Amino acid sequence: MTGRIVALNGAPRAGKSSIAAAIQETFDGAWLNLGVDVARAMTPPRLQPGIGLRPGEPDHPAARFQPSLYASLNDSIAAHARNGLNVVADVGHHDQEILADCARRLAGLTALLVGVRCPIATIMERRNASPEGAYATGSIESPPAPVRRWQEAVHRPGIYDLEVDTSSSSPFECAAAIAARLASGPPIAFRRLEARSP
Repeated sequence: MTGRIVALNGAPRAGKSSIAAAIQETFDGAWLNLGVDVARAMTPPRLQPGIGLRPGEPDHPAARFQPSLYASLNDSIAAHARNGLNVVADVGHHDQEILADCARRLAGLTALLVGVRCPIATIMERRNASPEGAYATGSIESPPAPVRRWQEAVHRPGIYDLEVDTSSSSPFECAAAIAARLASGPPIAFRRLEARSP
């Protein structure tokens, strides 16, 4: 029996990691987190932030490795699921070609794609309160360019099985909504994305 996959897609500080932790704590079975933080931990310093690279940075040393880094992560997610393990993956898909390739690599598996939304003002509040967010701290009224680019690019084309908003729902409420969607029937978002790809 294959495992299930929950892919959480959203901008940094949208709350993906907190939802992943809530899933691991509350869902039945073994749920492994194979998201961006795990991938970055394996990435050498010169290629940081690895798959966490921000939109609009084509000259960054990590940019040319993005397709291979994502492909390897998605193949690993698929392999875990095929071996009967459930996977929650927190990612930020801002490249539609890489997202379409992800859909192809997860084809045939029960893979739920969840859009994790959060207003940019809330993201800025979280960044300003966190030392790790220092590269993009600033005014809530006028967010820095990297934060705006993430917010504009990460939810294209916006095809999801479910969307949650972490400014109005707790991580555990989001996890409960995800559990209900998993129980309601087969996911279709990745199939739709695969069908759209050339």
